[in-house]
Amino acid sequence: MYPRQQYLEKLISKKDNGRIKIITGLRRCGKSVLLFELYRNYLLGQGVNENQIISLALDGIENVRYRNPFELDKYIRDKLIDNSKKYYILLDEIQFVAQVKNPYLDDPENKISFVDVILGIMKFPNTDIYITGSNSKMLSSDILTQFRDRGDEIRVFPLSFAEFYSETDDKRAAWQEYYTYGGMPFLSSKNTHEEKSLYLRELFTRTYLKDVLERHKIRNNTELLEILLDVLASGIGSLSNPSRLSNTFKSERNISVNADTIEKYIEYFEDSFLICKAKRYDVKGKKYIGTPVKYYFADTGLRNARLNFRQLEETHLMENILYIDLIRRGLDVDVGVVEYNTKDDSNNKIRKQLEVDFVVNKGSSRYYIQSALSISSPQKKEQEIASLKRIPDSFTKIVVVKDYLKPWQDENGIIYIGIEQFLLDENMLK
Repeated sequence: MYPRQQYLEKLISKKDNGRIKIITGLRRCGKSVLLFELYRNYLLGQGVNENQIISLALDGIENVRYRNPFELDKYIRDKLIDNSKKYYILLDEIQFVAQVKNPYLDDPENKISFVDVILGIMKFPNTDIYITGSNSKMLSSDILTQFRDRGDEIRVFPLSFAEFYSETDDKRAAWQEYYTYGGMPFLSSKNTHEEKSLYLRELFTRTYLKDVLERHKIRNNTELLEILLDVLASGIGSLSNPSRLSNTFKSERNISVNADTIEKYIEYFEDSFLICKAKRYDVKGKKYIGTPVKYYFADTGLRNARLNFRQLEETHLMENILYIDLIRRGLDVDVGVVEYNTKDDSNNKIRKQLEVDFVVNKGSSRYYIQSALSISSPQKKEQEIASLKRIPDSFTKIVVVKDYLKPWQDENGIIYIGIEQFLLDENMLK
């Protein structure tokens, strides 16, 4: 069992803060283990008695009666027997709680749900509430809206490279294993490529895709949704937008689909935490650029399995992993654009753009990060740092390369470091 220390510490820091702790994230990434095993063990270790922990896994058949919100409410209230004690309420798979008609009103639209139960229980001053869930309803950001300003979200990601590395025996093969199969925790029980591939592919079709289809009641465009996933998976790290994707469908697949439909489907994937969108930021102009944007997958193993492991381009996978790791650390990350004036072959003035892979903000600090598979030649190095050299401010500039190397700084003040070292050092961006 992975310790998931980062998330455990977040839960501990929010303990007894009077707010609902809402654990969100990609399905099967370890939310239930975090709450029911790691955090529960922490509470017991702090002297909390067993009868002060009210835990309920609502996906179990033995607890099916508590999927009725009135039964759930009664179950919890009946256990709050001592006003002098603090009670910790851990509810897993809370989306299984049904919406039922309010028996006290004639209005069929007025329904009681788990939201009403939780908001009612939190009025008891001696309760501390934690909830998690694993299907499309719970994965939606809608849940945070329902709880308004009463909840704290704890976003859980698949295993980071640092977590994966700490538990693997083969350190030399860790990087290749990680960028190929990703960080879904249950993969540690699989040994062969066939076992890992089957697990990841079935997760995609039987869990994630099914969730999106059911939540949004999509029945006729299933094939379109799957093709869009394939296109996004093939183009990680590439600039795109719904209009471009619409043109791609027409030119390469002979399928007519409007940009609005594609945008809506992409939002479904984002809402399920399958993919993340990185906006573009004009570094010199200090403003956001509307489109195009970049899309990254929450887990490279899922992305690779979607493509049957046919497109293992290390340069794009490295960029994807770096982006996810940066947002996992709680940083604000954009794709950077540096514009500059130059002249063409006819000596006419033109304006060009160079890309900075990531503009990272941490409080009042900023970092510019370039992901480069290699800087093996002077020409390649110059190509990778061209955008960084044109940024006029003095914030830290970093080039992350694949190869292991001792971190060093060149005459331009640019720092160079290997990808494994960067991912293993949580304090790299101080």
